[in-house]
Amino acid sequence: MRSLAKRLGGLALAAGLLCAAPALAFEGLVEKKVFEMPSYTTVGGGTIKNVRIGWESYGKLNDARDNVILVTHFFSGNSHAAGKYKMEDPAPGYWDSIIGPGKPLDTDKYFIVSSDTLVNLSPKDPTVTTTGPASVNPDTGKPYGMSFPVVTIRDFVNVQKALLDSLNVKSLHAVMGGSMGSLQALEWGAAHPEMVKRVVAVIGGAEADPFLIGWLNLWAAPIRVDPNWQGGDYYGKAEPKAGLTEALKLVTLHARHWKWADATFGRGWAEDGKDPAASMNNQYAIEAWLDKAAAARAAVSDANHFLYLIKANQTFLVGGGGSLDEGLAKIKAPVMLIPSADDLVFPPERAMRPLKERLEKQGVAVTYTDAITTSLGHLDGIANIAKAGDAISAFIGK
Repeated sequence: MRSLAKRLGGLALAAGLLCAAPALAFEGLVEKKVFEMPSYTTVGGGTIKNVRIGWESYGKLNDARDNVILVTHFFSGNSHAAGKYKMEDPAPGYWDSIIGPGKPLDTDKYFIVSSDTLVNLSPKDPTVTTTGPASVNPDTGKPYGMSFPVVTIRDFVNVQKALLDSLNVKSLHAVMGGSMGSLQALEWGAAHPEMVKRVVAVIGGAEADPFLIGWLNLWAAPIRVDPNWQGGDYYGKAEPKAGLTEALKLVTLHARHWKWADATFGRGWAEDGKDPAASMNNQYAIEAWLDKAAAARAAVSDANHFLYLIKANQTFLVGGGGSLDEGLAKIKAPVMLIPSADDLVFPPERAMRPLKERLEKQGVAVTYTDAITTSLGHLDGIANIAKAGDAISAFIGK
């Protein structure tokens, strides 16, 4: 059987987890900036000192300061939504195909802001600035580890609100995000209805349902059983790299679809002449690809940050109310919902279609588009967002 190793070898290392290189590039270089807060109190009452969050922007803020679109990022993403830091960078930001002059998020009209979240997955990435378990607690001089307060999607929103306050921004033309970014966008609509004019939620939902909570538990499990995790107390010691890598393999595959796997790998072998049936050490091509892709992502990630992100996603219920309908009732802005037809993380029939009906019953104007119908699964909402470009332009321009 023919090996796929040569055809796919570069793909594993070049492809970022849950993102893909857009076809078009944002005109101009992007500057990464840092927002700082002396102290932040979480929704749960915990205190985080010396909060630092990276952010970047595209376009210009107008005199009225009302042309702002906030872009909120996905689970394994960061604030780099468009453009390049250096011209020689291999790929631009993850939504570059829709951010830029003349694109749906037109930087000739809008000022686009994107920030790294608290407990961002990748604190070892030099382009990421975040505060989380790997950060030094100024009270002890040591990394927080699992003593870091539990944080929620609302905490992510609260820190973003403080960033916008520092820019004297009082109105948002729109908030838009994919996957975990979708949760943040919806939470913005519920938390600040007087400020948010439009919400665009891509490949997400208004809550983590029981099945997703269970899946997220599975994502986290390899870290917790890695002996190097030591209850989160591994800084300065051997880190739980093996567990983190296996966790990221789960995320990588769950975020895609069997149609992608069939078309990309089939039952091809990882290496010519090494039949997987002949030895326990021989792999199929998809196994080798997952190993390489996850290992590359693990190199810049932190296991505790991963676990804190899991908790933030599991506990999400829009609006923080006692029920989903109570939370959705707080949203007043028009909402655009963009599912991916083959999404296995937020299946449309479980997430966005029922959400559309619930919002409409609340009297919210809802725009729903099925434009993203390729075979990447959940990842389509990141890699193929341009397929919904015309619909986004029309909604943003209303």
